[in-house]
Amino acid sequence: MFKFYCFISAGIILLASCSVSQRPKQHPHVFIQNDGRATKQWKLVWEDQFNVNTLDTSKWSRIPSGSADWNRHMSTDDACFEMKDGKLILKGINNTDLTKDTRPFLTGGIWSKGKFAFQYGRVEIRAKLGSAQGAWPAIWMLAELDKYGKYPKNGEIDIMEHLNYDSIIYQTTHSYYTLDLGQKTNPQHHGTAKIDAGQYNVYGISWYPDRIVFQLNGKDTFTYPRIAGVDQSQWPYDQPFFLLIDQQLGGNWVGKVDQSQLPVEMVIDWVKVYQ
Repeated sequence: MFKFYCFISAGIILLASCSVSQRPKQHPHVFIQNDGRATKQWKLVWEDQFNVNTLDTSKWSRIPSGSADWNRHMSTDDACFEMKDGKLILKGINNTDLTKDTRPFLTGGIWSKGKFAFQYGRVEIRAKLGSAQGAWPAIWMLAELDKYGKYPKNGEIDIMEHLNYDSIIYQTTHSYYTLDLGQKTNPQHHGTAKIDAGQYNVYGISWYPDRIVFQLNGKDTFTYPRIAGVDQSQWPYDQPFFLLIDQQLGGNWVGKVDQSQLPVEMVIDWVKVYQ
């Protein structure tokens, strides 16, 4: 009997040592990285390989339209989405039926809002970007549980944004601190990295309690640190965030869309999250 209890105890200890995340009972879709994991080897906690014929709605929802530049042309129309050869294709297209929707062009995007969010860890997305005048593909993150109030108080993490035909991507943090207080250089809140947009690249971050390390193809490109002695709004990144992947079009930053260059496509091979 003693040996049996020892065996059970050892098993419990082993399982505990392998534990990566705690999942709050009231939010079981949220993965909170356990304390002390930041210095250990990453373990895969969530992924999508897109190897089925339809979008996995247990993980993702199609992004609806909104009033901001980034989602003004978002659509849930099937024409903006395709699953093919183990890839998810998000499209920016000309609208061919203005009787149902008067917007001149439509875009596809997905988010894990309400279905998967995580606090700390590493996310990697392998994707190939299409280029066109007015194209604005993005991979980014927003807060799941609204800890600090309305945007931008909860912060935003832009893993990758690409404009038009650029040979670079932008990797950025936005928050009340950077936007409303204008603190964009204390610390520096964004960086760029060179890419060949027409090839597959792996876009990602490694997110710790004291810094966000942006990455491209497994190499560190830019770090946004938590710093002392500044307004507390500098670091809203102590809460769970969900993922957004979208083929945006148009807006003040990217400029006017040349509809003759549509459709444009963003191809997603896989998404992986580690803690």
